[in-house]
Amino acid sequence: MMVDIQGLTKKYGSFTALDNLTLSLDEGVVFGFVGANGAGKSTTFSILATLLSPTSGDAFINGKSVVREPKEVRKQIGYMPDFFGVYDQLKADEYLDFYGASYGLSHAERKVLIPQLLELVNLTHKRYEYVDLLSRGMKQRLCLARSLIHDPKVLILDEPASGLDPRARVEMRDILKHLKSLGKTILISSHILPELAEMCDEIGVIDNGKLIAHGNVHEIQGQLQGDKRIIVKVVNQIDRARAYFEENPLISSIELNEERNELTFNYRGKMEEQVQLLKNALLADIPIFALTEEEKDLEDVFMAITKGADIE
Repeated sequence: MMVDIQGLTKKYGSFTALDNLTLSLDEGVVFGFVGANGAGKSTTFSILATLLSPTSGDAFINGKSVVREPKEVRKQIGYMPDFFGVYDQLKADEYLDFYGASYGLSHAERKVLIPQLLELVNLTHKRYEYVDLLSRGMKQRLCLARSLIHDPKVLILDEPASGLDPRARVEMRDILKHLKSLGKTILISSHILPELAEMCDEIGVIDNGKLIAHGNVHEIQGQLQGDKRIIVKVVNQIDRARAYFEENPLISSIELNEERNELTFNYRGKMEEQVQLLKNALLADIPIFALTEEEKDLEDVFMAITKGADIE
């Protein structure tokens, strides 16, 4: 187990910022943390980064306790906060050199490593630029390079794509996909997780300090209560098909697309009932050649949570 969180709680007086959080992640997993502002994401990451002490509970990074062994934990992690502290009077390579020296890397090691990191984050051409002249996206990538300077096993990235334009977000996503291929365990919090969904093995939904859902994308989608959105395509007889489905009490809000011979409707039945729905329609000679369910992406999950949707 690369990351093992056990009953993590953080209180500020009577306010509970983090409430008995328990979570385990295997090595090489990319975990996405989603929730509204103030839900507890940054608090969790700050504790994992040994910057904040929990009120109770503990967390282990590669077997090292964040409470009892913070110095050992820091050797295992690369932390990128949701704001990037940079030294404006340093050039990009000087900035990385400073942090490499802080981690005890020799001059010879830094000389080899820094060009590799700049290439990884697509900043080779900005090696001799002053940090304060870099764009926001470039500064974000430079901070990511900084978090990798000591080759950590775990990356903790708090809003790594926050405030970036679409092109910069794509560049950040591609870099993270490469890091995933290298076997890094990555924890990401973000409000734009839909763009990272393809690289997240697991996601966790946090609300009011509690982890209320955890699993892969499809498992989380399945935990969302509410109607499914079903798309039915027919060969012909679309009006007859509409009349047939209108009689089903589990179906509502039917929309018709005659050009595409397509019906879309809300369906609140269970999976078994959905199977029976298709079977009965075919027995009624409704000429269906496709029935699919619109998948909710991570943005749908996030919007449902922030609107107060109930999750089992």
